Amino acid sequence: MADADAEAWDAMETAGLFLMGKRSGGMEFKEMLKGEKYGFLRENKHLGRHVILLGVAGSYAYGTNREDSDFDIRGIAVNRKSDILGMTRFEQYVDEGTDTVIYAFLKIVMLLLSCNPNVVELLGLRKEHYLYLHPIGKELLERRGMFLSRRAIQSFGGYADAQLRRMQNALARDRFPQTEKEEHIFRSVRNAMYDFNRRYREFEDGGLRLYIDQAVNKELETEIFVDVNLKHYPLRDYKNMWNEMHNVVKEYDKIGKRNRKKDDNHLNKHAMHLMRLFMMAIDILEEGKIETYREKEHALLMDIRNGKYQKADGMFREEFYEMLSEYERRLHRAAEHTSLPEEPDIKAVEDFVMSVHERVVKDEL
Repeated sequence: MADADAEAWDAMETAGLFLMGKRSGGMEFKEMLKGEKYGFLRENKHLGRHVILLGVAGSYAYGTNREDSDFDIRGIAVNRKSDILGMTRFEQYVDEGTDTVIYAFLKIVMLLLSCNPNVVELLGLRKEHYLYLHPIGKELLERRGMFLSRRAIQSFGGYADAQLRRMQNALARDRFPQTEKEEHIFRSVRNAMYDFNRRYREFEDGGLRLYIDQAVNKELETEIFVDVNLKHYPLRDYKNMWNEMHNVVKEYDKIGKRNRKKDDNHLNKHAMHLMRLFMMAIDILEEGKIETYREKEHALLMDIRNGKYQKADGMFREEFYEMLSEYERRLHRAAEHTSLPEEPDIKAVEDFVMSVHERVVKDEL
């Protein structure tokens, strides 16, 4: 990094723009950022003085961290002058060693407009969980309401649905009897087929017929069969469809190669995040606020994460699914009665983006 960038970083720290939060064990987040392994924040040409916000992510941000929890950072860096006026491009910087992701300003604006759950949460952290805030970062937080809209219904609902499918798939893969597992694989492949019409040319359901019948394979009781009736069909489209179905089946055939205790931990973590997504979505739709740290629901979320709602056979207790159904009902009610607009305030967002870019071009950061 250029000397000017290093001096700018030091000057911003001196000005008090670093906000100090304490990690479990008493180590200050601020001190961690000064360490060698976070040197990329100061040295990378896209970061340095271009960073406008750094925040804690993951379990620490949600308040569900444990002693073994990883420390994740998410942040935003404004696009450089050459990105705006010239030929360079920057979308994000990822450092896998520290689990850090820094989004380019333009990219995160687009993600925020779609109410992407993974980035929306960055605008609703506790004050002490913002590790670094440039004045432009503060402006972004003050204007976060312009991004909120009914798009949150689809984005959060879709993300929660994906988490639920992941959890159900893991259960089916490892714990269902073979006949039930085959049914689950069948439904998963059928769900993929419903989407083929949109993505592949003139695909008709009758072209590929899936059904379950008595197994030919002597090791199975039942298995999935397919009847294929396609003529003059593009080979590449057929290959892509076949790969999708193949990948679904392949995922369920990894039994016997898994660490049950580790998988239970991951399963409970997925279940916890599923519930947390509903909580955040309801807050956004009912109150128009982004609440990343779940203080009120902390005990419930930790109970889920620590396995209170998982039975000895690894399946989830009925009360977990009852809670889940109640949160789904609350989300539907919130979606029906929300006062949020259909679309985000595009004009306000555009004015803010132009204002930021003007300051970048004029070297007024």
